Amino acid sequence: GEEHYNCISALHKSMRGSDENASLYWLARMLEGGEDPLYVARRLVRFASEDIGLADPLALTQAVAAYQGCHFIGMPECEVILAQCVVYFARAPKSVEVYRAYSNVKECLRMHTGPLPPVPLHLRNAPTRLMKNLGYGKGYKYNPMYKEPVEQDYLPEELKGTDFFKERKT
Repeated sequence: GEEHYNCISALHKSMRGSDENASLYWLARMLEGGEDPLYVARRLVRFASEDIGLADPLALTQAVAAYQGCHFIGMPECEVILAQCVVYFARAPKSVEVYRAYSNVKECLRMHTGPLPPVPLHLRNAPTRLMKNLGYGKGYKYNPMYKEPVEQDYLPEELKGTDFFKERKT
């Protein structure tokens, strides 16, 4: 019932708050109460990107490994795998930078009126002669061929200068 959602919320918020003891408590309460360990593991995968993100990119690897470990061996043996992951997450640095930036991109798309801007010609693949003649791929600078990053626009003209990491585009 409702306690299922209350406990996962408490676990999530305890990890977010870097409280390893409370995190273990809520995990154990769920598992000892019969919660599906794969449900918890799926939530940990989400937490790895939503709350830890780029502050510790290996968190996602930890979460996926925990999910696979739970899938392979099941309960009760997988409880220690989940416990390790939960403590790792509680101790990990946190960053919601990517989560917020992606939300800003989605908002930009939802708020856009009319047809979406086309992909700039220089970013389009040109697998046929006709496409090449139409200018597809023309002027594209292949970064690995340069010693330094190249100056090149990657967003449509209408979004030039937009930084989804710093602002909301409306």
